[in-house]
Amino acid sequence: MELHHSKHHQTYVNNLNKATEAYNSNPLQNRIAVLAAINFNGGGHINHSLFWENLTPAASPAAKPESAPKLVAEITKIWGGLDKFKAAFNASLLGITGSGWGWLVKDETTGLSIVTTKDQDPITKGVPVFGVDMWEHAYYLQVSADSCCTPSLSSLRVADL
Repeated sequence: MELHHSKHHQTYVNNLNKATEAYNSNPLQNRIAVLAAINFNGGGHINHSLFWENLTPAASPAAKPESAPKLVAEITKIWGGLDKFKAAFNASLLGITGSGWGWLVKDETTGLSIVTTKDQDPITKGVPVFGVDMWEHAYYLQVSADSCCTPSLSSLRVADL
């Protein structure tokens, strides 16, 4: 995690700062070219900042379902239980083509839903309850090159609804 935080996330922050400087120092017609870098690096920073807020040691009481009874009740109502939710969430994550993020999102109208975003696109609708980084840099040190990554939800800390 230290490598993920100090190298990968920090790179998004550094590149966002550079892109913001370039945006501010260019005339209006040239700023459009910089917007893609701002979106990518800004999204990377936002996504990782949310991600760090959700991590806790797996043995921590905050990582146990009992710490968020309203969330568990809502998940059970929608997906039929935590195991079925985990299966649906993992299937969504593994369905991402290339790199991206998987999110559990709460929307005032639709309630909880599983959402995936491509690359570093941030969540723009609803409130993210938690997110899982599905970029290779998030798991390449834990898995061999020829094995499939199955995301683990065991070390997430979430606020109750």
